[in-house]
Amino acid sequence: MRYEIIQRPSFSLVEVELEDGEAIKAEPGAMVHMSPNVEIETKTGGVFKALKRSMLGGESIFINTFRARGGKGNIGLAPPYMGDIEALELRGTLYAQSGAFLASSEGIEIDTKFGGAKTFFSREGLFLLKLSGEGTVFLSSFGGIYKKELRGERFIIDTGHLVAFTEGLDFKVRRVGGLKSTILGGEGLVAEFYGTGTLYIQTRSIDSFLGWLIPFLPKSRE
Repeated sequence: MRYEIIQRPSFSLVEVELEDGEAIKAEPGAMVHMSPNVEIETKTGGVFKALKRSMLGGESIFINTFRARGGKGNIGLAPPYMGDIEALELRGTLYAQSGAFLASSEGIEIDTKFGGAKTFFSREGLFLLKLSGEGTVFLSSFGGIYKKELRGERFIIDTGHLVAFTEGLDFKVRRVGGLKSTILGGEGLVAEFYGTGTLYIQTRSIDSFLGWLIPFLPKSRE
């Protein structure tokens, strides 16, 4: 599978070249354009896993599979919001927040993982997407996306800026500062990561963006 990510970092789109018979799995609505010889098949990937992804992971119950037939094919994929796309060559397991998964090669299994009681107060929810196997994964972010490598140290990130993290990392969710900082300082919950692995971080937070935008929206008149 060959690919190129264009229009980075604000309006990213990934163009994928598929060999004859090769396929890519993508979230519903992600397709922007495709060759005439690319076929689409919509599956659940197993009813139980699909229900878990939808009810627990906040993802669609369906997954679209795009396959080239009769020669090479091309497809363009993009997320529904402004931001970047990151391609990862996965050999193992990756955990991602709801909405971060855009597409992957066929060798990637998509499931959910219970984040534990420690995520109860996290705005991102109790469950994470669990991506495992060997192949290419495309993650999307709101804003730019960058990596932070941890080598046994601790690192704190606002929960609204987390995209994904690799195996070898664990975390706990806590309040930043005291109650005064939480209420008046505009900072809420953070995830404190520790261990060895890679964090994928987005430069903007949807929660913060909405908090900035809502005061400018027209007020309804009764």
